[in-house]
Amino acid sequence: MEERALKAQDTDTAERRAIEAAQKDPARFAELYENNFERVYAFVARRVRDRNEAEDVTSEVFHQALANLPRFQWRGVPFAAWLFKIAANSIIDRSKRAARERALPESFDLAAEVSTQEIEDEIEQSARLFRLVNLLPEAQRRVIRMRFAEEKSIRDIANEIGRSEGAVKQLQFRALQSLRARLTDEPGDATG
Repeated sequence: MEERALKAQDTDTAERRAIEAAQKDPARFAELYENNFERVYAFVARRVRDRNEAEDVTSEVFHQALANLPRFQWRGVPFAAWLFKIAANSIIDRSKRAARERALPESFDLAAEVSTQEIEDEIEQSARLFRLVNLLPEAQRRVIRMRFAEEKSIRDIANEIGRSEGAVKQLQFRALQSLRARLTDEPGDATG
């Protein structure tokens, strides 16, 4: 367990260094973009059903993040949580704008129904989940990221990491089991 905590701390330190480097030199923002694009796009796509709109919102998020990066302060929460907050605000702003224009597109009907508190709760839950994923053993962490962040199939993951599909399924099962147990044991869980 101590080794996992050290790995999570190393991940946090690496992310913090990447943020600080990008704050000094905006050209270094590319690393943060690459590390977080799929997460942000998935977050937006779940709320905005139209692919073009989801791409536009995701692009807006990263433009705003780059513009506001000098004011970002590290608080030990994954950088993605800050990006999710920007995304949530962008979705809400767009849906309000569309409502004012009296032409609310179907792609924003879900965003209009979601409260700010619900979005903030989901952002906090996502931040907790990212921290817990970082505590998993390397092989499990890699499978979880490939399966859920990159949305790869079991077969594709097996081919990429050189393991059987059964081994990948077992790694995924164990990782999910561990995450479920930690989510219910960790303070802040509504069920515990």
